[in-house]
Amino acid sequence: MKTVPIESGFAFILILSLVVTIATLFISILITVILAICTRTRARITTWLLKLRSQLIVTVVLLFVNVISILCSQWMAYTPPILGNNGKTIVGSIAVLEKVTLGGSDQWITIRGKNRNNPVLLFLAGGPGGTQLAATRDQLKKLEDNFVIVNWEQPGAGKSINAVPLKSITPERYISDAHQLTEYLCQRFKQEKIYVLGESWGSALGIWLVQRYPELYHAFIGTGQMVAFAETEVRDYELALKMAKEQGDTKLVEKLKKQGLPPYYGKDVVWKVATYNQYLGGYMTKKPEIERPGYNTFSDLAGPEYGLYDKVNFLLGLVTTFNHVYPQLYNVDLLKQAIKLDVPVYFIEGRHDINAPPALAEEYFNALKAPHKEFIWFGHSGHSPWINERDKFVDLMVNLVLKETKIK
Repeated sequence: MKTVPIESGFAFILILSLVVTIATLFISILITVILAICTRTRARITTWLLKLRSQLIVTVVLLFVNVISILCSQWMAYTPPILGNNGKTIVGSIAVLEKVTLGGSDQWITIRGKNRNNPVLLFLAGGPGGTQLAATRDQLKKLEDNFVIVNWEQPGAGKSINAVPLKSITPERYISDAHQLTEYLCQRFKQEKIYVLGESWGSALGIWLVQRYPELYHAFIGTGQMVAFAETEVRDYELALKMAKEQGDTKLVEKLKKQGLPPYYGKDVVWKVATYNQYLGGYMTKKPEIERPGYNTFSDLAGPEYGLYDKVNFLLGLVTTFNHVYPQLYNVDLLKQAIKLDVPVYFIEGRHDINAPPALAEEYFNALKAPHKEFIWFGHSGHSPWINERDKFVDLMVNLVLKETKIK
């Protein structure tokens, strides 16, 4: 479904025209003021006042049209139906974008699957503040054959950015809301347990969930697994500094040295972390061993799940929520705090991941006690195996995880 790029283009034209009109109005006001000061010729001033009036009318009209467009785009947001080979919606499938009440606040989820009776898989996006409604629909489309995939817009992210006041967002709030969502899904789909898949930050959240409520989950699947947040940041910083020195990037070296070693606190946490994370991400994007590297951010932004207001919050959440929540994670070390889990555990790690060091995930995995555990390397992946090698990822989820854990 490629309808939203048209919507986005239309909105861009409207907003651009509004900006140009406002700028023109401002210039006209400035000229009128100058004329009033420098000349007493009423005719010239009157001419400019008439121009100001017409420009003000145009500005108000354009502003009104923009507001209506934004409201309509929010109201019309949806997730595309699941179609068969005949182009019609598959009978028994489910594809909805809807609100659920968690912790007393309305938050958004998508639910997608070819058969609503299939096992439920809760996807926990990265971040904090990240939204991947369109990304999972596109990248994990084949997984909809065997699972009902639920993607949760966490508080402070995308469509749920204002669900909870920013100051009240804590790791504990995420755990509580995810637990309520799990209970809701079990009840709605009449299943005793569901699966939980966490990527990056979501992988830590997933570990906390199965640690506290093992009776609600068939298994945990972690990819781009986070283990110790402060240690990860220090390793990423030092690796970026080392690589920058080797490549003669004196500007980056100077910038990294100036900001110093993490952890960071304050209003610029996200920008300091981005200094080395984007550098490492850029390195992975150029690495030939990684299949389908990078992120298709513009395509994701164009997803019909996001209205025009959501598209702004798509990016805003990554800044404001990350900046507020991430410093709260520096004391997290799963190697010390979650060494025993009572559900099967699967770690799917990219061999070339340098954002979340696989060495930490390996160390955690080796120490972890669980009824069943497997560590699977993806040889042509970086931080996001579910994107880099999506067909292999889907095959593993269906032919390994589902088969090994499905209740007979």
